[in-house]
Amino acid sequence: MTLFADIRALVIASLDTMTAEGALPEGLDMSNVAVEPPRDAAHGDMATNAAMVLAKPAGMKPRDIAGALAGKLAEDPRIASAEVAGPGFLNLRLSASTWQGVIGGILQAGEGYGRSDMGQGQKVNVEYVSANPTGPLHVGHTRGAVFGDALASLLAFSGHEVTREYYINDGGAQVDVLARSVYLRYLEAHGQEVAFEDGTYPGDYLIAVGEALKDKVGDAYVGKGEQVWLEDVRNFATEAMMDLIRADLASLGVKMDHFYSEKSLYGTGRIEAAIADLDAKGLIYRGTLEPPKGKQPEDWEPREQMLFRSTAHGDDVDRPIQKSDGAWTYFAPDIAYHYDKVSRGFDALIDVFGADHGGYVKRMKAAVSALSDGRVPLDIKLTQLVKLWQNGEPFKMSKRAGTFVTLADVVEMVGADVTRFVMLTRKNDAPLDFDLDKVREQSKDNPVFYVQYAHARICSVQRKAAEAGLTSEAADLSQLTHEAELALAAKLAEWPRLIEIAARAHEPHRVAFYLYDLASEFHALWNKGNAETSLRFLQEGDPAATAAKLALIGAVQVVISNGLAILGVTPVEEMR
Repeated sequence: MTLFADIRALVIASLDTMTAEGALPEGLDMSNVAVEPPRDAAHGDMATNAAMVLAKPAGMKPRDIAGALAGKLAEDPRIASAEVAGPGFLNLRLSASTWQGVIGGILQAGEGYGRSDMGQGQKVNVEYVSANPTGPLHVGHTRGAVFGDALASLLAFSGHEVTREYYINDGGAQVDVLARSVYLRYLEAHGQEVAFEDGTYPGDYLIAVGEALKDKVGDAYVGKGEQVWLEDVRNFATEAMMDLIRADLASLGVKMDHFYSEKSLYGTGRIEAAIADLDAKGLIYRGTLEPPKGKQPEDWEPREQMLFRSTAHGDDVDRPIQKSDGAWTYFAPDIAYHYDKVSRGFDALIDVFGADHGGYVKRMKAAVSALSDGRVPLDIKLTQLVKLWQNGEPFKMSKRAGTFVTLADVVEMVGADVTRFVMLTRKNDAPLDFDLDKVREQSKDNPVFYVQYAHARICSVQRKAAEAGLTSEAADLSQLTHEAELALAAKLAEWPRLIEIAARAHEPHRVAFYLYDLASEFHALWNKGNAETSLRFLQEGDPAATAAKLALIGAVQVVISNGLAILGVTPVEEMR
């Protein structure tokens, strides 16, 4: 049920009637006719641009179309008034019965309220986190994990078939560094003193891995050269780190559908197959790139290389995919990985990267465009930095990693629910200040508390009602007539439209913003009841009025619960 869609359908039907009556010419394109909330809430409940977009093709004045359309719309019982404004906009006010009907529709739909078939038949791959398997996830990864997971849930809620994927970067030199670092901890486990040189990973999280390696192989690697142990230790350490990362993700409530190994691309012909596909399209050539201006990228060489003609698909410069010595650049396996995604039949790809990958966007988009012949869109979402604060100062201490704050540190301090909600209180590409003190505050300034408090308050009222034998069953919703009650119903009516807008834009933070606004409307109604007793949810001696009000707040509970589920946050039933 989408009220905005219903009213748009009414507008289109009214325009069709006007056409049949000769008031409008035949063949007008109605696709740009919209029904939206007005810019100023004082102007009405909804507004339509119908007259403005049809005036020119119809050869008529916008206000003339708007006036005639207003008359048609006013005949519908859902429309209380239709007023022409400005050059030809049409402001609509809906009847009380329409808003009352929204409440009934929400309670009937329950968990399904707001779900849509917008994404039906669309397979979407959302790749997120994809941290190097060299240590525990840090607070930056946390934001990417929360954002990606909420986006995946949002797309699933709007009807898409979603695959959540983690790309394991286990094919680069960093994994050799990990192996050497674990080997040092292995020697420590044998009682040796070791020194962690620059470039190794000195974090305490590897102590247990070194001890586990000792338990597995005994002293077999002690005093031996890398040719004996490097590959085995690399595999052992990578698996240990992925176990750690999976545990970190689980503590945050993130569960991936698929883990894809970069290493699986090497020596299997997959990179070669992807490059061959591009070559067959005339997009691979040998050449020498101009020296870059400013910072020199690691894949530039002042000699002939194998290049991908990425400029043919919107990139600024062509990109090296193979060095002069025959080794692949870091871009080549990424091309192969996305070739695999395209080959798996996804209709759209989303990659969630950290802010430091900004320079990577155009080349990756070009690669996917080339590999899919422009069929599969790639949306790359960058998550900006997170700054942790405590006691008014930057928080940089970690028990596990020493040099950075881990995901586990944050979850331990404030809990998974708080972590997830706070990470979505800003758009992904905006910096985020995460104040460890503020998120524990019980105030309106703390959005986590404010939304959860609204849900807990509703649960409290419902418990008291149940004790008194009162329910919302068979409620006469016509009892809801106060403007504050109807305003709350109007806010609830926005939910399905909000879902579709957020899903199209790939912006789950819109859900968090909406929930805060909904909680504000609810708390405002609660506070009005302190002075205006007729607004209190439990009306002593009037079970009919109580049932209607319980239905209203029950609908609020449904939407808050549905919204929090998308964000991966558990609604609380009581707060102490």
